[in-house]
Amino acid sequence: MTVRETLELAMRRAAGGDVYKALESSGLAVVDEGTMSQAIHDVYCSIVGDHDFPNDKDHAQARAMLDSIRRASAN
Repeated sequence: MTVRETLELAMRRAAGGDVYKALESSGLAVVDEGTMSQAIHDVYCSIVGDHDFPNDKDHAQARAMLDSIRRASAN
């Protein structure tokens, strides 16, 4: 089962509905290491970056950010 399907089931929304838009309208986002590293790259590297795609440092920062978010949301 995909993340989208799991969210649709949990939120009791029909398959094919835009569950991510519904979450976004509530101020939430669904992220994983890939999307977080891309966001970090876009914000911190894209203007003066020496690379076009998220690198190892971007991925490490994404993992650290996700760990921090998980700890904060657990409290």
